Formats: sequence, structure tokens, C-alpha cells
Amino acid sequence: MMAEKRKSRGSIIVGLDVGTTKICAILGEVTGDGISILAVSSHLSTGLKKGIVIDIEATANSIKRAVSEVEEQTGIEVREVYVGIAGSHIKSFNSYGTVGVKGKEVTREDVERAIDSASAVYVPLDREVLHVIPTDFTLDGQDGIKDPVGMAGVRLEVKVFIVTGAVTSVQNLLKCCERAGLEVIDIVLQPLASSEATLTPYEREMGITLIDIGGGTTDLATYQDEWLRHTTVLGIGGNHFTNDLSVGLRLPFHEAERVKKQHGSILTSEMSDMTEVDVVAIDGQVRGIPRKYIAEILQPRSQELLELISQEMQMLHGNGIAVSGIVLTGGASLLIGFDRMAEAILSMPVRVGYPDLAPGSFSRDRSPYSHAEIHRIDKLKGEFNNPMYATGIGLVLYGAESLVPAERGMFSSDVFSRVITKMNGWFKRVVRSK
Repeated sequence: MMAEKRKSRGSIIVGLDVGTTKICAILGEVTGDGISILAVSSHLSTGLKKGIVIDIEATANSIKRAVSEVEEQTGIEVREVYVGIAGSHIKSFNSYGTVGVKGKEVTREDVERAIDSASAVYVPLDREVLHVIPTDFTLDGQDGIKDPVGMAGVRLEVKVFIVTGAVTSVQNLLKCCERAGLEVIDIVLQPLASSEATLTPYEREMGITLIDIGGGTTDLATYQDEWLRHTTVLGIGGNHFTNDLSVGLRLPFHEAERVKKQHGSILTSEMSDMTEVDVVAIDGQVRGIPRKYIAEILQPRSQELLELISQEMQMLHGNGIAVSGIVLTGGASLLIGFDRMAEAILSMPVRVGYPDLAPGSFSRDRSPYSHAEIHRIDKLKGEFNNPMYATGIGLVLYGAESLVPAERGMFSSDVFSRVITKMNGWFKRVVRSK
């Protein structure tokens, strides 16, 4: 039965994970104790390919269905969302800025001017800046400073990590949300959102790479000294595993997806040749196939993906970025044995990143500019304790950090123009709120 609708409150946050295989809407509420996840809805995505919108109408309809379901579950009318973005069009690079300190000590205004200086770089007209994230401050030659505000000095330098996306991809994603009757508060890089829900402060400090295996692509985000250091996108995702099963076993794609989720494994050596599972073939007939066949098909694709990741890890090491471990997330990370193969190929500890964090284990004070103290995710149901929901839950957490009452209502309907002019929106927002 549909709950009676009521107007959404300021503490209500909705994360919208628009992916290649699924559209996931997660509705959370900020409380004094943390965040309560009130509803989660996931629907098949039919309008995207490798994270890029190829059919606006189909994508908009999928978004409508996902959002309508969380509205029915909670009775809350959803009009604003935080949207995740990913895909092969995402690119990133480092930039530097330097300013003179106006007074005797560094102020927030000095920090903002340094960020603006680092942001003043040439960006092609067909690309849009999504995030400008500081990775290091240097004051009078002393580097490694995380928060220079209040320190004495005359010359402030900053190194920033700039993430960009294709203008057309950003615009089309916004159009899909608009057609679904939604206003986009912010667009967030999906691996950045996933890391909000899966990584601990200790991991960010010591050096960690998050590997988010989506439907069309695999996104990597590397952290060190608490800051984001590197992102990249690989052109292999969960759909490639599904397609291999579809071709190898002669199954419809949707049936191959079901087989992958329910019986997916890459441990060929631990399976008996006699163990069978029932599948529905292309002709509609039900037949049994050995589970070992499934593993033999999935294993080569897993090895290919992990070898590409290994090359990225070697490149990071060559650039002086030390990584102490790997966190896997996304639906394909649940393939039985995938984490064990990852440990063997990558030669480092690997764990699967689940978005439900134990009470008290997650502090929001990772950044010296963080104003929100959201200490835990509360009331996360067991069925949603799944890596496939990491991005959506991360978007809710991101929104909780960004929930500044003074700025509510400042979001104009011309969202695309606002995104176009946002050179350092993430950092400026948290600096202003300090």
C-alpha cells in the first residue's frame, strides 16, 4: 500500500546511481546519531552504454521508476537528488597554484585564492570540470601540510587534483534527470561516492585503491595521505562477464546475468564436474550445465581485468604513489574467488567493500574542512548490505556533508550552467562552512 506522501524535509537526501546495468535510488535521512537509510530501489538501466547516456527517454523512464519506488516506500516526495557520474569520458590531471599570504598568517581566503590559482588552467571546450580536490599544501617551502589556516607564512602553494568529464555526457545526464522531474543538486564522480561508503580514514591515510566494477566500466580511485591522488577508467565491466556467459553457454543476456549473480565463480579447481545448475537456453528449454563451465568462462575475463589493474598499480608506483591494499566494490566484486585471484595477481591485501559500517567506526572528520560530523550509517538493512549499493549510499553520505542550511534554496533551475561555472565547488563549499 502506498504511504501517504509528504513534502521532503531538509534532512532528506537522495542518491541516484545512474549506471550501465541499473538505476539505483537510495533515500536517507540525517539524524542526530548519523544517517538512516529509509528506502532503496534498483531498476534495470536500458539507456546507457559504458556509463554514457545513449537514450535519454529510456534513461529518464528508468530513473522515474527507481525514484517512484522509494517515494512509495516512504511517502516522501523526491524532487532533488545527488547524481553519480562515471564512464570512459572521465579524465583527471594535477595542477598547481601559488599565492602570497596577505596577512601575518594564512586565512581561509588565502586558501581559496590558492585553489582558484590552481584551477585557472586550460580546459578544452568539450570538457567540464567536475571536482577540484586539494592534495597537498606547501607553506614557505614546507610541504605535506593538510590545513594551513592559522599558520604563519608568506607564500602558500597548493597541488590540486582536477577531474573532468565530457560536456555532452554531463548535459545528457542532467537532461535525463530533468525529464524525470528531478533537480540535480550536485554531480559526483561515482568512485568518489563509493569511497565515501567503503573506505576507512586509516586506509585513506596509508594508501588504498578502490576498484569499482560497474556494468560497462571499472573505475579506480587511489587515496594517499587522506587525499584523492589518482583516478582512471578501464573499459571492462560486469557486462563483459555476462556477455561471455551468454555467448559461451548460448543463453539470453538476461539469463546469463542471472546465472552470473547466482552461480558466478572463478574457482575452477574447487568444483566438481558433476555439479550442475539449471539454465534457460535461447530456445526456451531448461537444461543443466556443470558449474565448472561457468567458472571456466568467467576466469579468463577476470584475469584480463586484474592484469589491466596491475598495470595501473605499477604506473602508480612509478609515480611515487604507494598503495598498501585494494578494496573491491560493485556487483562483479562478488564473484566467488575474485578477491583471491586479485590478491594473487596484484600481490597485496584485498577486501570486498561493503557499504554498511559498524557504529562508531566511521568518522566524517577526514578533511580539515569537513563541517558535517556524520559518524555512522544507521539502520542499513541486511539486504542492502551489498557492494552494488556502495555508490548510491556514498552519494547520500556526500550529500550529508554538503547539507548546509544557508545554501538550501540557492540551487537554480539552470543546473547545467551552475555546473559549468563550478571550478572548485567541492572544496569551496567545505571551506566556506568551516
